[in-house]
Amino acid sequence: MDAQIDNDMLLRVSASSSSASVAAAISHAVYDSKNVMLRAIGAAAVNQAVKAIAIAQSFVGARGLVLACRPGFVTVTMPDAKEVSAITLKVFLV
Repeated sequence: MDAQIDNDMLLRVSASSSSASVAAAISHAVYDSKNVMLRAIGAAAVNQAVKAIAIAQSFVGARGLVLACRPGFVTVTMPDAKEVSAITLKVFLV
């Protein structure tokens, strides 16, 4: 589900991802001062990612923190060498 390089954390969200589990990963990464990027391919995966950000806000809000996200696109090469567009959501503290 995730990849980590230095202080960056990439969370790959699928349609079957638990939004609560992704939210927990987001909040723990934020607590550890990591840069969080969600990547979702498909409408159902984007839905889970957005729900996860909302749930993560409720987790970190109890500590007085506020999350924001910046959407974007990226092209991903699949294992079968097919290229698809993915939505990226960069999550950060305000």
